[in-house]
Formats: sequence, structure tokens, C-alpha cells
Amino acid sequence: MFVRGKSYELDATISTVDSDMESNNCGIDLTTKKNQRRQSPPVSSIVFKGFVGTYQDYCQHTSIHGVQYLGERDRPIKERLFWLTVFVVSIYSCTKLIYSAYTKWDATPVIVSFAEKSTPVWNIPFPAITICSETKRVLNKASGNNSYANLYNQFTADMRATRIFKPQNITAGELEEFRTLLHVCNSHIIEQDMPLIPGEEIDYFNVLERMLPPFERYFFYCRWLSHFDECDKYFSKTLTEEGICYTFNGLRPTEIYREDTYQYHHSIAMGNFTESSWSLEDGYDAASDVETYPARVLSAGSRSGIFMTLQSFKQEVDYACRGPVQGFKVLLHAPDDVPQVSKQFVRIPMGREVLIAVKPNMITTSEGIAEYHPQRRQCFLSHERLLRFFKVYSESNCQLECLANFTLSKCGCVKFSMPRSLDMPVCGEEKIYCYDRAERELLIREFQRVRSLNVAGEAPKGAETACNCMPACTSLIYNAEISQANFDLDEMLAAEGDTEFMREYPGSQMSRLSIYFKQSQFITSKRSELYGVTDFLANCGGIFGLFMGFSILSLVEVMYHFTLRFAVNLNTYFKVDL
Repeated sequence: MFVRGKSYELDATISTVDSDMESNNCGIDLTTKKNQRRQSPPVSSIVFKGFVGTYQDYCQHTSIHGVQYLGERDRPIKERLFWLTVFVVSIYSCTKLIYSAYTKWDATPVIVSFAEKSTPVWNIPFPAITICSETKRVLNKASGNNSYANLYNQFTADMRATRIFKPQNITAGELEEFRTLLHVCNSHIIEQDMPLIPGEEIDYFNVLERMLPPFERYFFYCRWLSHFDECDKYFSKTLTEEGICYTFNGLRPTEIYREDTYQYHHSIAMGNFTESSWSLEDGYDAASDVETYPARVLSAGSRSGIFMTLQSFKQEVDYACRGPVQGFKVLLHAPDDVPQVSKQFVRIPMGREVLIAVKPNMITTSEGIAEYHPQRRQCFLSHERLLRFFKVYSESNCQLECLANFTLSKCGCVKFSMPRSLDMPVCGEEKIYCYDRAERELLIREFQRVRSLNVAGEAPKGAETACNCMPACTSLIYNAEISQANFDLDEMLAAEGDTEFMREYPGSQMSRLSIYFKQSQFITSKRSELYGVTDFLANCGGIFGLFMGFSILSLVEVMYHFTLRFAVNLNTYFKVDL
């Protein structure tokens, strides 16, 4: 009874409400009103709303300093402007400092500094020594009017008169010797319009070898590592711009020159087949013994060096060829360098004892700089700059090759001592003036090219010259400290009562030469990264952290909020509003 009465009252109430709603909806279309309430806002407003919400959420949770003040709704506008100004100034400061760091990293990525440890002298070869006598041909008084001086005077007279040099009473061999001496005796005095000299092409090396003074007379004796021996055991002939010289401890031409060069084939004909166990970048083989090639020493001092006595003879000196300064020229160079005696040498006058204390200067390379472009690090690795005539790259070898190429293009030939292929023509006497001036013209051309690029602002990292002969990244040079004293041979022989020596060697003039390392250890230099990629990133991170508190995670926060979080917010807003 009770339950049924309650149900009746509920039904009556629902019926009453329905009747009221029907009476209140008089004349109104309920379907139209429901559609109007469901109309969605524009998509752009929803996207903007989602962006604003994401931005405020980011400002509230970001780790970057000062940004949270920009997104607070209740923050006064003046304070927001203040923090916006501070934020912009911080970004500008960061950009300025990072650009400065990048410029330094890009312009000078490599620094040359001292190595952490000293290097013993046995890790490097003893310097190669090239010795050239100023006596190019023994002066023979029996030749009479056919000496170099007389022939050159006649040559000069014919140059002004007939323009054709036709000496009388001269053999073909003497004419070949005179033509060869024009190339090695004061060639800078040769004028441009020189007279024609009749004759066939000659092999200048063979003629120079024929004129060469006897080796055993001019190199009297040698001592290497406290062992006295004949000098010809240690020295080999080398063709240079000064003629034929003698080199100690240099690599054989077969290891320096390529197979298609004249120098390589000439060395094969002479039978030089010794293989070296050393390279500039890798050093000696781990299995190399004390006695190796090229030779090395174990300590400093004169007893661990080379000592020799050089000799010339007053009656054999031809002052007309090389001028008043006689004696010997000595050049110290790396074993894999081709000697260029006329560029830098030590003069060994007669009647003097000369001591040369050697201080090596070696630059090595760290592995990290191989990733940089050669123009950025300003040096070449061995495999980066391949030369046409040489197997081994060095700055001096590259410059010599460039000079040979320039001389060939200018004169149509190369000097007899220059590297050349088998089919390249050798300059005759009429081209002496041309190839002698070619070297200076090449230097002027290189200077003008670099200067024009620097003036135009096109070479901020150092202009690349036409020769493109930057230093090798690993290099070895030998600096010398020189001391001299008088060496009075006559007084010594008189004090000893020796009269036989001067009868056997009349007119003898002697000099003594000693070459050795000054110290047993030396400090090498090392090319390494001034700024690596890691250093640059650490520098940038420090600047960002100092000014803004920015880190890699801060970048992740930005990416997270405006990609993933933004997409989630948009999805939520679209569900609510649609």
C-alpha cells in the first residue's frame, strides 16, 4: 500500500513537469536551438588557444632563467617588458660571444705548441750533408788559351760582334766543358742576347763528372762514429744547381723521385738500390738496429758525429769561374729533401777548422687535425699533396717542382739540375738568361697574387698560391751553430818536421769540418687542435649557461612543449569545443 502510493506520486510529478515544459515551449523550435548550441568555434581560434596554453605551460615549467616571468598572467606589463629586455640582451650577448668563438675556431683551428716530452736524437736520422767544392774543373795550365777565362773573354767579344761563337784551336771536349761551365759558373752575369754556340745537345751530368776533381784528393779522410775510413764509403754523387756535389746520409734518388723521371733512371743506372727503414711521418721501423739507413747516432758530441778533412790546391783553383771566394759549401737538410745548395749553405773557407753543432727542429702532428681542410690548418699531410716528380712531399721539393714547371712554360725547357721527365727538353746555353730570371719572376708572381687576394678581402685564411706549396704537417729541419778557428797546415808540418806531405800534395790547402748534435735530447713541436668540436661545444654551453641557464635539456624542453605537448593540448581543445 505504501509502495504503490509513492509510485503514483512520482508519476504525477513527472507528468506535471512535462505538461509545464510543453506549455512553456509555445511557438519555439527545440531542434533549431539545439543545433545553434552545438556550433563549433573556428579552427584558428582553437589553434591559437592551444598555443597560448602551451606557451603558458612552458613558461611555468622551463629551466631557462627569466622566461617564467613572461608567461605569468598576473604579472604586470612593466615587469614583463623588463624581463623581455633582459632576455633579449642575454640572447644578443650569447650570439656575440659564440660568433667570436666560432670565428677563432674557424680561422685558427690549429696551434703549434711544445710537446709534453723530449725526444732522443736516435729517434731521428743524422742530418744529410751535401758538400760542394767551388772548384768545378781543375785548372790546367797546359790548356793555355783554352782556359775558361780566355774562352769567356772571346765569348763576350763575339757576343758584341758576330753573335756567333766560333773559337779556334779547341777540341770538341773542351767546347763541351766550356758550354757546361756557363751553367755553373756565375750564370747570373750571362746577358740575354748571347751568341749562338754550335754543337749538339750534351749530357751535362757526364761532362760535369768528367771535369770533377778527384774525390780522394779533395776529401782527404773522414771519421764517422769514431771510425776512420775513406770518404767514398759514406758519400754519393748528387746533381745540384751548383754542379755535381757529394751527399752523406741522404735517401737514394729511387726513393725520392718517381719512376718516370730522369733522376730515377740515372740512379738505377748507377746501381743505388739501398732501401731506407725511415720515413718522416712514421720514423724508423720498430725492428731497426743501431746501424740503419739513413744513419742515426745515439748521443750528442763530436765523437758521435762526422769529422772530415777537406783539401784543395792553389794551382787548381779557377777564380774566373766562381770568383774570389773559394773553398766548399755545406748544406744540412733532411734525408728526404733534394739539396738546393745555392739557397742556404755554410761556407767552409780554406785554412779554417769549422765546427757545426746541430739543433734539430721537428714538428709532429696530432691525429685530430687530419679532419681539417689543409687551408685551415695551413699544412699538407703526405697523401694530400701529390707531386709530379717526387714521391715524398716537402715544402722545398714542392717549390723545386713548381720552379721546374714554371721554367718549362716560360723557357720551353728546364735547367739540367731540375727534376724532369724523360721527354722534357734541357735548356741549352741560349736559355741561361731565361731560366736564371724565371725564379725571381715566379716569386714576384706569387707575391702579387697573394697580395691582390688579400687586398680584395678574398683570402681571410691565407691565400693559396699558384704553387700551393704549404709546409708539410710533419717536418724536420736542422739548425746550426757554427764556430771557427785557424787551421795552419804549414806551421803544423814545419813543427813536426814533415816535408814529404807537401812534396806529395803541392799547393795543398786544408780545412777540417766537424758536424754533430749539440744535445742528446730535444723538444719537438706539435701541431694540435686549438679548438676541437668538443671544445667549441663546451665553450658555447658555458656561454649559454652563464647568460641564460640554457642546456641541451632546455632545448629538449622547447621541442617537447611545442611539438608533443602542443599536439596533446590541441587534441583536448578540439574534443571540448567540438
